[in-house]
Amino acid sequence: MAFFKNVKEEIAVIKERDPAIHSNMEVFLYPSFKVMLSYRRAHKLYKKGHYFWARFISQRAARRTGIEIHPGAEIGKGFFIDHGSGVIIGETTIIGDNCTLYQGVTLGGTGKEHGKRHPTLGNNVMVSAGAKILGSFKIGDNSKIGAGSVVLEEVPPNSTVVGVPGRVVKRDNVALPQEEMDQTHLPDPVLDELSSLELSTDQLLGRIVDMENQIRTLEEMIMRNE
Repeated sequence: MAFFKNVKEEIAVIKERDPAIHSNMEVFLYPSFKVMLSYRRAHKLYKKGHYFWARFISQRAARRTGIEIHPGAEIGKGFFIDHGSGVIIGETTIIGDNCTLYQGVTLGGTGKEHGKRHPTLGNNVMVSAGAKILGSFKIGDNSKIGAGSVVLEEVPPNSTVVGVPGRVVKRDNVALPQEEMDQTHLPDPVLDELSSLELSTDQLLGRIVDMENQIRTLEEMIMRNE
């Protein structure tokens, strides 16, 4: 019964997150669907100490889907991997409920830690295509990681991260509704900084022009007095 419950849950999640799907039968073709069923089996074996068979199942799923999920990772409900090719999830990764990953995402370690060495994702986190989150720290609830970002430190809840290395852009600590979780509507802190510099430059040029006009006026007054 647990197997059929998992199947129904995976179908519901994929249909909710992917607008390209038109029927329940298509779900059975999705790499995310296949790898999550394998992960659930492998994770149970891993928790019972059957490490070889857990890795055997996970590696076979990785060869078939292009998605590598270590059986030791802990993944909550409502998890979805869109497309999925190249996704890697490390052994001590913890993923909360209703999270979405896109292709090429890595939830990895730095190679230096022992014990907990992979990231923790809170609830309702979205990680865009090609993003890398490396190290043992938390990505707060309702946060978004922009495409291609490299995140190396903790991210507060309700935040957006973009760039290399990833930089946090606050959104007034307002939770992001699930329907707003997409890859494209992200702030650009570099553009914001350039815009700020451009504004400062315009203000400085304006002050210089005013000073030149004042100097010109003084020179004219001096010429008339002579």
